[in-house]
Amino acid sequence: MQYTILYTSFNNFYSKIYQKLTFVNITSIIVLFMKKIALHWQIMTGMILGILFGVLMSSFSWGTDFIKDWVEPFGVIFVKLLKLIAVPLILASLIKGISDLKEISKFRNMGLRTLLIYIITTVIAISLGLSLVNIFKPGNGITQETVVKLRDTYAQNTQINSKLQEAQTQKQARPLQFIVDMVPENAIKSMSENRLMLQVIFLAIFMGISLLLIGEKAAKPLKSFFDSLNEVILKMVDLIMLTAPIAVFALLATVVVTADDSDILLALLRYAGVVVLGLFLMIILYSLFVLLIVKKNPIWFLKEIAPAQLLAFSTSSSAATLPVTMERVEEHLGVDKEVSSFVLPVGATINMDGTSLYQAVAAVFIMQVLWPEGLIFSNQLTIVLTALLASIGSAAVPGAGMVMLIIVLDAIGFPSDLLAIGLALIFAVDRPLDMLRTTINVTGDATVSLLVAKSLDKIHKPKPKEWDDYYEEVK
Repeated sequence: MQYTILYTSFNNFYSKIYQKLTFVNITSIIVLFMKKIALHWQIMTGMILGILFGVLMSSFSWGTDFIKDWVEPFGVIFVKLLKLIAVPLILASLIKGISDLKEISKFRNMGLRTLLIYIITTVIAISLGLSLVNIFKPGNGITQETVVKLRDTYAQNTQINSKLQEAQTQKQARPLQFIVDMVPENAIKSMSENRLMLQVIFLAIFMGISLLLIGEKAAKPLKSFFDSLNEVILKMVDLIMLTAPIAVFALLATVVVTADDSDILLALLRYAGVVVLGLFLMIILYSLFVLLIVKKNPIWFLKEIAPAQLLAFSTSSSAATLPVTMERVEEHLGVDKEVSSFVLPVGATINMDGTSLYQAVAAVFIMQVLWPEGLIFSNQLTIVLTALLASIGSAAVPGAGMVMLIIVLDAIGFPSDLLAIGLALIFAVDRPLDMLRTTINVTGDATVSLLVAKSLDKIHKPKPKEWDDYYEEVK
C-alpha cells in the first residue's frame, strides 16, 4: 500500500514536470540561454573547440576518418545551405534595392562610387603587400633543401595541376571575354551556379532598372513579390545561423586533421607571417576609414561584422558568407538595403583585397626563391596592374586566389618550367592563408558598403531581427 501511494505521488510529480517541460518550453529555455551569449562568441567558442577536438583526434590513427565520416558533414551541410540562398538573396535584394531608388541617376552615382572605392582599396592592398615582402624578404630564409622537399611533396599534386589548367584556360580568353561572360544567355542556368554570380548581378540590375522604367503602378505587384522573397531569405539566414557554432566546430576540426606536414609549415613561417601582417594592417586601414569617414567606432564595426568574419574564416568562401554579410550590414550596421544589395554582391565578386595582397606577397616570395633576377621595378608594377585585373570576376570560392596568382606570375614572364614548383612552394600554407584572406575580403566589402552609404546618406539606425520575432504567432 505504501509503495502504491509512493508510486502514485511520484507519477503525479513526474506528470507535472513533463507537462511544463514540453518541447516548446525546452526550446524556449535553450533560445533564452543562447540569446544571452552574443553570436560571435558562440561561433568563436565553436571554432576553439573544433581546433582542440581536431588536435585531439589527430593523435589517434582512426581520428581523421572519424572526423571525415561523422563531423565534417555538418560543416558541409551548413556551407551548402548558405550557398543555396545566396543567389535568391542577391536577385531579390538587388532588384528591390534598385527599384526603391526611384531614379536611375541614383543607381549610376552609387555604382561609380562603389567601383572607384573598390579599385582604390585593392590597389592599396597590393601595394602594401609588395612593400612588406620587399622589406622583410621572406624568400631569403628558404634553403635549397626545403625547396627540394616542397617540390617532391607537392609538384605533382592534383590540386596544383588543376589550378594550372584552370589558369591556362583563363589566359587563353580574349580581351573582352570578361564582359561577354558577364551577360547570361539563360537565366535559369545563371542562377544554378554560384560561380556565375556576375551573371545573376547583371540579370538583377537589368530587371531592377526595367522595373523603374515601367512606372510605379505596373511595377508594384512584382516589387511586392521580391520584397516578400527578400524577407523570407533573410529569415532563412537567421535560422541557418542558429547552427553556426556547430558548423564552424565541424569545419575547423576538419581543417586541423587534414593539415600538412608541420615541418614544412614552420619552414614557410616567415612568408606566412608577412601575409598575416599585411592582412592585419588592412584591418587597421578599414578601421581608420570607419572612424574618420563614417564617423563610427571601429570596435563597434568589428563587433557587429564579427559573425560574418568568423564564417568567412571557417568556410574560405566569400560567396557562401554573402547572405550573412548582407544580414549583418543591413540589420546590425544600419546600411540601407538599396546600397548593401548592390555593393556587397558586387564586392563578393570583384573586390578581393585580402587575396590581392596575398598575390603580391606570394609572387615576389616565389621570385625571391626561384627567380631573383626577375625582381625589377617594371615587373612589380605589372604585378599591381595584373593582380587588380585578375581580382575582377574571380570566383568567390576556396582556392581561387591560387589561379589568380598563376595569371600574375605568367604576366611578368615567370619561367613556365618553374611554375609548378613555385606553387608547391606556397601550397602547404595556402589553406590557412586562404581562410584569413577571405576574412579580409568580407571585411573590405562591409567597409566599402559603409563608405558608399555614408556618401549617399543611406545609413539608418540598426534594427536587428531575430529568427523568433513572429514565433509566438505561429507556435
